[in-house]
Amino acid sequence: MDIKEYIRENESRFLDELFSLIRIPSVSAEPKHKEDMLACAERWRQLLLEAGADEAMVMPSQGNPLVYAEKRVSPDAPTVLIYGHYDVMPAEPLELWKSRPFEPEVRDGHIWARGADDDKGQSMIQAKAFEYLVRENQLRHNVKFILEGEEEIGSPSLNAFLHEHKDMLKADVILVSDTSMLGADLPSLTTGLRGLAYWEIEVTGPNRDLHSGHFGGAVANPINVLCGLIDQITDEDGRITIPHFYDDVEEVSEAEREMIASIPFDERKYMDAIGVKALKGEKGYSTLERNSCRPSFDVCGIWGGYTGEGSKTVLPSKAYAKVSCRLVPHQDHEKISKLFAEHIRSIAPESVTVSVTPMHGGEGYVCPISHPAYRAAEKGFAQAFGKKPLAVRRGGSIPIISDFEHILGIKTILMGFGLESNAIHSPNENFPLDIFRKGIEAVTVFHREFDNAIRQ
Repeated sequence: MDIKEYIRENESRFLDELFSLIRIPSVSAEPKHKEDMLACAERWRQLLLEAGADEAMVMPSQGNPLVYAEKRVSPDAPTVLIYGHYDVMPAEPLELWKSRPFEPEVRDGHIWARGADDDKGQSMIQAKAFEYLVRENQLRHNVKFILEGEEEIGSPSLNAFLHEHKDMLKADVILVSDTSMLGADLPSLTTGLRGLAYWEIEVTGPNRDLHSGHFGGAVANPINVLCGLIDQITDEDGRITIPHFYDDVEEVSEAEREMIASIPFDERKYMDAIGVKALKGEKGYSTLERNSCRPSFDVCGIWGGYTGEGSKTVLPSKAYAKVSCRLVPHQDHEKISKLFAEHIRSIAPESVTVSVTPMHGGEGYVCPISHPAYRAAEKGFAQAFGKKPLAVRRGGSIPIISDFEHILGIKTILMGFGLESNAIHSPNENFPLDIFRKGIEAVTVFHREFDNAIRQ
């Protein structure tokens, strides 16, 4: 039976199994879902055993449990390690969803639910391609799975797990489906990711909230000061002003800039899709360069003072912001974290006290397009989507990818099937059924072509 026929005959079951995962609200950011995390891990363990793994287990970590499974074909055969995550982002604001986020629905050819794409849907693509190869006796190499429950909060427990289980996780290549394509008709393989550094800033002024009439104009307002500090982080040309920030930034070669320029990209459609009238970024670079291979700074959240209904004339005691920098390969997130904290403290006025708390971060990553597994992934896309995929860098961060290379010494192939319209991390997350089917076919071909490449 070929893969297309197998998908047709089993699609209803595939969706039932995916929906059983989606219905578990495995939100890693919220402690109230601790039991849900364990339940989701256990459900994945069951599904991987049913798909053909020789063994599967739920393993403890310093935080949420991980799922490990493997299929042993031969000790002499190469090994593919498949990584995914079973945790999801919070679903709020719930009122913006057209259907319940943890009760999946199929409408208009799409699966609608939190985790439909990121990453339960994409991980299911990997599981079902594996299942087909096992059941049709076509698997010629060993396969291992590792599914974690903390990716959406920066994978704080995974590094220790990797160090503790290096022997168990030995492989020739890692395969990940947790990235996106340029479009449904523009298949692409991610060749690079940006890194990340993330902080919380706290600005403290007076020892209590004050009456803005009695004290305004005489006492520094922490919110005003915070906004001023943030404004100084970038200059008029969109460059980050932190001293030594660009010391390790690798300039993209002219050849790669030409390749990026050749990617079909409609800037007007890009703006219309997100509802903006103009774009803004670092001078001298295109939009696709700015959001993929150049660093950036963003305020992710800011608060303080009175934000309730109506008005309250208050000069607040404290103000807070959560901010982040997207980094490029060769920028060390720990080094950048220290530079940022030092810079903020150096420009803070004496009228307030400023503290900077580093949160999670990670390095960027680049995959060589000459890697045999990359070539296998190319062929998988070409068969399933009818055209060779473009090689693109993406602006997002998956910090654990660089950790895989540093700790395990293994390169990762980023074979993702998401679309911008899938609204991951937002209300109404969805995943097209057509892409789900093509993804299973593409991964099936990857495994076959990987075998051929290794044996040549």
